[in-house]
Amino acid sequence: MNKTYSLVIVGFGGMGKQHYHLLKKQTTLQVRGIYDIDATVTKDARSQGLFCYDAFDEVLLDPLVDVVLIATPNHFHEALSIAAMEAGKHVICEKPVTLNSQQLIHIIDVQQKTHRVFMVHQNRRWDEDFLTIKKLYDSESLGKMYHVEQRVFGSRGIPTDWRRVKAFGGGMLLDWGVHMLDRLLLMIDEKITEVYCKLSYALEEDADDGFWLFLTFESGKTALCDVGTINLQNLPKWFIKFQKGTAMIDDWHMNGRIVKLKHTDEADAKPIVAGAGLTKTMAPRTDDSTITEPLDIVYGNIFEFYSNFVDTINGHEPWIKNEQVLRVMRLIDIAYESDQKRQVIHTCL
Repeated sequence: MNKTYSLVIVGFGGMGKQHYHLLKKQTTLQVRGIYDIDATVTKDARSQGLFCYDAFDEVLLDPLVDVVLIATPNHFHEALSIAAMEAGKHVICEKPVTLNSQQLIHIIDVQQKTHRVFMVHQNRRWDEDFLTIKKLYDSESLGKMYHVEQRVFGSRGIPTDWRRVKAFGGGMLLDWGVHMLDRLLLMIDEKITEVYCKLSYALEEDADDGFWLFLTFESGKTALCDVGTINLQNLPKWFIKFQKGTAMIDDWHMNGRIVKLKHTDEADAKPIVAGAGLTKTMAPRTDDSTITEPLDIVYGNIFEFYSNFVDTINGHEPWIKNEQVLRVMRLIDIAYESDQKRQVIHTCL
């Protein structure tokens, strides 16, 4: 029989509640209670039958608690994670794990001293859009990929809470950027040589409301991460250029397609009128020279995250490694530097 572990959720906002509802559907991690500094949140949790701690120290001193899940605003992650591990608890921490790489190094130092499991909830590794693109990339069924674009567009601005405050870890680079970079680095197993980032402050808030981040890898592959929160028209979520075709995913509903060549004969290329001139190079292909195919969608199972966390406690290999997360946070640091200096940063990351 599999051993179960008792877990407390610290921070019972949107992500804390999502964890709670997911954890109820599995058996190896059992929610013992929650802790939140907001009295209204605590009252609501109690009305749902949840046990609520009155102080974080009570969580740490409870010998029946095995795991602390931290889902607070980002600037609390470092101190709470360290305190939990020093109290003998294993830790699941929401992303972004910290505000910068140095804070994560402090956490890893404590993790190595305490021998507790510390795992970051990089949940979007299980998104079907990423898994579908990664399968295309790995299979090379369209040849080698040479450029990839990831986009997340919204139209309502930054949420009206701590996410608008830079000191609290607000801003889109630390929000969606962490996911996008984590997935790129997981897919493309190469060093990064150049980083260029431009943050957007169109809403004139303290934290960035979007960004444009361009990466160059050692083989010459390139990647664009594009996030905006005041976009009323969308571009494809994924747009990927392969040697033998193009793939795209349009939206969250996995609408998309693969377009590849039926033949490479250029005899059908005829100049077209383009503006005030002619172009043959950019003339569209005839319908009979390409094949459009549906995406082979790969579905993820987020419950694997919790299962692997428990397996890691029991001595198995973690799927989300701290050194991977640290590399992402170092890349975030470089992106901020690029924006501040308004220049390409050359690196070997």
